[in-house]
Formats: sequence, C-alpha cells, structure tokens
Amino acid sequence: MAAADERDGDSGATRQPGLFEAPAPLHQGHRERLRERFRKGGMDALPDYELLELLLFYALPRRDTKDLAKRLIARFGSFAEVLNAPDGQVREVKDAGESVITLLALVRAASLRLAKAEIADRPLLGSWNEVLSYLKAAQGFATREQFRILFLDKKNRLIADEVQGQGTIDHTPVYVREVVKRALELHATAIVLVHNHPSGDPTPSRADIDMTKLIVDAARPLGVVVHDHIIVGKTSHTSFRALRLL
Repeated sequence: MAAADERDGDSGATRQPGLFEAPAPLHQGHRERLRERFRKGGMDALPDYELLELLLFYALPRRDTKDLAKRLIARFGSFAEVLNAPDGQVREVKDAGESVITLLALVRAASLRLAKAEIADRPLLGSWNEVLSYLKAAQGFATREQFRILFLDKKNRLIADEVQGQGTIDHTPVYVREVVKRALELHATAIVLVHNHPSGDPTPSRADIDMTKLIVDAARPLGVVVHDHIIVGKTSHTSFRALRLL
C-alpha cells in the first residue's frame, strides 16, 4: 500500500517510503556527501579517518563506519599504517571482522601491484624515486626484517624481485653464496639489495655494512654489480651508495 504521492522512480521526483517500508538509514546521506567530496576533491579533500571510512563502506555496506574508521586510526596511527597492519592486530579492533580484513588486504595488494608496474620494463636507475616508493610500500611497514633482492639485466631493467629471507624484529640471516648463485641463475648482471628496519630507523648497522661488503666481494669476480643496498623504514630510507658505503 504505497503513499498517495509516490511517483515513478524514473521521473526524478522524491519517493516517500511505503507504509511498511523502513526509512533509509540515517548514515546514508552522510555517505553520499562523503562520496561527493571525494569525487570533487580527491583524497586530499578527506582526512585519513574519512578516507578510511569511505573505503569501509564497501566492506560494511549496511552499517555506519565512522566509529570503526576512527578506532582503526587511533589503534594504528594513519591510513597507511591501517592498510599495512597485521591481520591479527586488526581483528583486535571492535567490529573489524573478516570482510574488513579482506578489503584492507585487497587495497594493499592493488597498491603494490600499481607501484611495481611503475618500475617494470624500464631502467631502474632512471626511475629511482618510483623504485624507492615501491620498496617502502612493499616492506617499510613490515614488523619483521625482510631481505629482498632486485635482479637486473644489462640494461638495468628488472628481471626478478624476490624476498630471500625473513627474520626477527632486528635480524635476518643472509647467505652470500645463495645471493650470488641466484643472480647467476637469473643471468642478472646487477642487483639491488634491500631490507627493512621495523624500528623505523634506517641507519645501517655494522652487521649490515659487513654483510654488504661480503656480497660485493663475492659478486664482482662473477660479473655481477651491486648497485645499492637500501634500508627502508615507515617514513624514510638509507642508501649505501649515497652514504659512500659502496
């Protein structure tokens, strides 16, 4: 039994809810306003919690997501840190269930795929800013150390991007022989070494410096050049070449 002033949806007129229909949720208008601000101004038009709130619409389409977005930002610190938070820690936040965890993982994977595409099929040394952006996104937020190698051909284009090892919060075992062996298997003529410091401080340790020298000395006689060793943190990085440690 429809209200007397109900009109055809195609007419553009406002449709009053029927007698037995539930009214639209109160947050629906807020969602539309938030979407419109994003469409007009992009991500810079929204603070972190509102950008996250907008994203969470797609995981929780029938619920208000403002409070959850604020709780996630309060727990992890920023939009980027929420995206990179471990699943187990996200689950500890009230109302952050599997749909939220899956969405965050999907957005992070899409971001990494896009960042990696920026450095594919082009000389890495000529697109160094994009390389650094990718490396920070790939492992700058990791809670354990990871040792990664970028293998390059004679034109310094990416052949392979591989994580060779994962360790603890402050140490990753690196096997010099395996690094060089893998470079030869891939017919790489140059490599870039990468690891992260979960503490956020990318200052190289004495062990980092000594390990790098061992790899350089083992690779050189076999025609493999170590272009750089990059240490990444959440917000900064260190280049061994820039520090003249190579």
